[in-house]
Amino acid sequence: MDSSVLQTWWLSLSHFMAQGGVILWWLAAVVAVLWLLVFERVIYLVFYFPQQQQQWIALWAARADHQSWYAHAIRDGWLSDAKIALNKNLNFIKVLVAICPMLGLLGTVTGMISVFDVMATQGSSQPRLMASGISLATLPTMAGMVAALAGMFIHARLAKACQMRELKLEKSLRSQQ
Repeated sequence: MDSSVLQTWWLSLSHFMAQGGVILWWLAAVVAVLWLLVFERVIYLVFYFPQQQQQWIALWAARADHQSWYAHAIRDGWLSDAKIALNKNLNFIKVLVAICPMLGLLGTVTGMISVFDVMATQGSSQPRLMASGISLATLPTMAGMVAALAGMFIHARLAKACQMRELKLEKSLRSQQ
């Protein structure tokens, strides 16, 4: 990437973040953690879980006994392990998604406090000074809502993918009886 493009991108980002205030940086940190966890889940679902699934299926197929209580307990234990592994971090992703609009609302409150502070000290005849406070109020709200919408969508897709893989594994283990 060209250094001038990178510098322009960084200046645009810095300007946007300055307009939104400190809360926007907090929101950016939450969103960064959220997407790191999402990528971790995607990598797990694509690369690691299929290997574990094949291993469980091979272990179950290698067993001579599929009917006893002990065999069913082993299979149920593997299914529980799979469910735990598949759903790891999904609740934390859900919490981070819920935090995003709350941080946006916190930005709204701090921005409105800034507007009222300007009105109290300068009077309402300074619209340019009030505009920066309104920007502080609206940008974090918008960013929080956008982050929450994207996070809700990706969380739902991940949860569904995990559920489908769990059901597929359960069917595979039950069909080999």
